[in-house]
Amino acid sequence: MKMKTLVAILLFSAGAMNVVAQDDNCNANSSISHEAVRAGNFKDAYIPWRAVLDNCPLLRFYTYADGFKILQGFLDADNAANGNKRTSANYQKYFNELMEVHDRRMQYIPQFQTMIKGVPSVADALGTKAIAYLTYAPDVDVNQAYRWLKQAVDEAKGESSGTVLHYFLETSLNKLKQEPAHQEQFINDYLSASQYIQDALDAETKETNKQNLTVVKENAVAMFINSGAASCSSLQEIYGPKVEANRTNMKVLQEALDVMKMMGCTEEEAYLQASLYAYRIQPTVDAALGCAYMAYKKDDIDGAVKFFDEAIGMERNNAKKADLAYRAAAVLTSAKRLSQARSYAQKTLGFDENFGKAHILIAQLYATSPNWNEEVALNKCTYFVVIDRLQRAKSVDPGVTDEANKLIATYSRYTPAPADLFMLGYKAGDRITVGGWIGETTTIR
Repeated sequence: MKMKTLVAILLFSAGAMNVVAQDDNCNANSSISHEAVRAGNFKDAYIPWRAVLDNCPLLRFYTYADGFKILQGFLDADNAANGNKRTSANYQKYFNELMEVHDRRMQYIPQFQTMIKGVPSVADALGTKAIAYLTYAPDVDVNQAYRWLKQAVDEAKGESSGTVLHYFLETSLNKLKQEPAHQEQFINDYLSASQYIQDALDAETKETNKQNLTVVKENAVAMFINSGAASCSSLQEIYGPKVEANRTNMKVLQEALDVMKMMGCTEEEAYLQASLYAYRIQPTVDAALGCAYMAYKKDDIDGAVKFFDEAIGMERNNAKKADLAYRAAAVLTSAKRLSQARSYAQKTLGFDENFGKAHILIAQLYATSPNWNEEVALNKCTYFVVIDRLQRAKSVDPGVTDEANKLIATYSRYTPAPADLFMLGYKAGDRITVGGWIGETTTIR
């Protein structure tokens, strides 16, 4: 009995000593490899680093970051030595090992998250793996990279890094170049990525990170615009049948409205139909606006104005209300309903007094209707009122200065000669009211 007890004690002691020895070896190897990595000595770092990865994968989280540096260093060196050709057996070996390290990191991330703070999510790690794949794969399979990136972004959403979101959209674009049928999915990917970038921007507090995300956002917009998927004709092709097949599906209709509005394709039939169907389900500003365009396209000016009024009533932002009222004024101008057009231009200024284009529109309305008196010279006084409006436009809105100045130069040629006004009892500095529907007072110059 005593002998058995002694043997058990000796065996336990030996096991404990082995564990202690293994821990000591892991710590020693980790220290050696980490210092070598910091010094850029990847060759000497490799063996002790690999021992740590194989024998104690949960010892240090930076083991994986060190591994990426070591293997990427080997890959870069091999690539340079072989004239940028990724065909050597060593290159393939290092690349396979790099992918393995990414997989091992994802495997152990849940355990690391229980031990230390700041560990990225598995989704984020998958995105990082996809980027490494795109950077180092001997022969990139766009479909494989896209699957990984899409999974990463779908899971992380607004918590995705800006880099992962950029590569996700770029890879989706590259897939589109190979597969035209990917067009609709690319558009959806753009919408998702844009929303996640905005979510990240809204949540970010550090100014440097905000600036980086803003660059990612601008690059995403540029990719989308230059993709060829964003032309109005291609969007009509995609959303025309989709809208008709989903007349009662608000989610699909809103998606069509959002994309086509963003790309300025509001005159396409798909946009107009989506607006009508969406309005029937749930009246919104965008839906009412689309219905206004549809009515205008059918020469139903009263119907168009009715929908503009409804859009204005639903809108809460005064700047947007001003824009809607201005659009209604433009529609009425096209129908030569001058007094009503001015009324909506004045509504525009009621919502935003610095809306210079509304003053310009009123000036142009007046210029089309200068005949209010039997005296030709008095009729020409209308152009003083026109110029007053144009001067007002550029004083409240510097953005319209060039346009206003060109119009002032044009209309100044039509003002009455001082001698003609003198014969009627008027001189420079006198006030005169232009009659008719205009009814504004101006100063003779």
